[in-house]
Amino acid sequence: MQTSITRVPGFRTAGIAAGIKKAARRDLALLVSDAPAHAAGVFTTNRVKAAPVLLDMERIRSGRGQAVVVNSGCANAYTGAQGLRDARAMAAEAARVLGVSEELVYVCSTGVIGMLLPMDRVLPGIGKAAGELAEEGWTQAAEAIMTTDTVPKIAGMAGEIQGRPVHLMGIAKGAGMIHPHMATMLAFLATDAALEAGALSVALKGAVDRSFNCISVDGDMSTNDTVLCFANGLAGNPPLAPGRPGWDAFQTLLDAVCRDLAWKIVRDGEGATKFVEIAVLGAVTPEEAKTVAHAVARSSLVKTALFGEDPNWGRVVAAAGSCQGVSLDPDQIDLLFGTVPVVVGGQGTGKEAEAAAAQVLKQREIRIVLDLHLGSSSATVWTCDLSEEYVRINAAYRT
Repeated sequence: MQTSITRVPGFRTAGIAAGIKKAARRDLALLVSDAPAHAAGVFTTNRVKAAPVLLDMERIRSGRGQAVVVNSGCANAYTGAQGLRDARAMAAEAARVLGVSEELVYVCSTGVIGMLLPMDRVLPGIGKAAGELAEEGWTQAAEAIMTTDTVPKIAGMAGEIQGRPVHLMGIAKGAGMIHPHMATMLAFLATDAALEAGALSVALKGAVDRSFNCISVDGDMSTNDTVLCFANGLAGNPPLAPGRPGWDAFQTLLDAVCRDLAWKIVRDGEGATKFVEIAVLGAVTPEEAKTVAHAVARSSLVKTALFGEDPNWGRVVAAAGSCQGVSLDPDQIDLLFGTVPVVVGGQGTGKEAEAAAAQVLKQREIRIVLDLHLGSSSATVWTCDLSEEYVRINAAYRT
């Protein structure tokens, strides 16, 4: 049984206003383990990677970590050699004020691309944040990593693994520029579970693939995507590894926290008014199912129809049919909005069904089911609608 929590033994967090953003809002966060921990990370596959991503990808090879310092308001991306020097300077300052080894400190940034960090504010801010670290500082840290987010995103759960209580907390940011792999999102996870070396990486990659890599807000991929997870082992359980007792329970816990955070990102999508689950059934392979699901999820025509509460099912089947290399027979497709079948065997079911589907689309949360009837594989992704507000937010992002 899983229960909600607000802290993880052996971890402290903080979020403060360092003056990076124009307004006096929290914009710098710290997450620290009291002891060196196992560390795992998953990063953007965008070939334009921000300086902190490059630094973290280098350090994660050790499989160890103890702290992460995060700023919002400036992505430190496309900033060349100076950007990398600034990322290293952030890590060095955090290591100094925390009294930990520099190679165990990770750095993340989010915000506008192409701007250098205001290091005269960032470095003093790190010291200020260190002075405010607390076991229950997760809300402040979640607020400090926000950009266009409207709400902080936090998830925490505990469960019993091999007779020991195990805790897992996470925070994330992301509202726009969201699409696998991964999205303009940051997520930081901490657990007191004990794991064997390398096992945390296996668990995290699986959890990310089933959560953050299954969401899309606008189909744009970022330069800064990072998910970091730390495990300090203070729960005292026998070390976990794939195939060992307790492994499945831990994976389930990690999946649940990551999925909770991923759903919160979609629900807070820039300008979003709908949370939409897209389930593709009857595909030949899982990969083909996921390809079709993502094609529907990122279709601007589908997303604007959802915003307009128009059951324009032709846009959904057209998005599915655009997928090259995917097995698809138009004459076998079934499509449902909620429980209302608008297409059966490749044929529309008429105006009465569309009127019922229009009522489904008035709901805040919607499920679309597309059955290809060609195999036994399926995939589910989560997205949102596309509104005028999304355009307004992104047209004025730098002003």
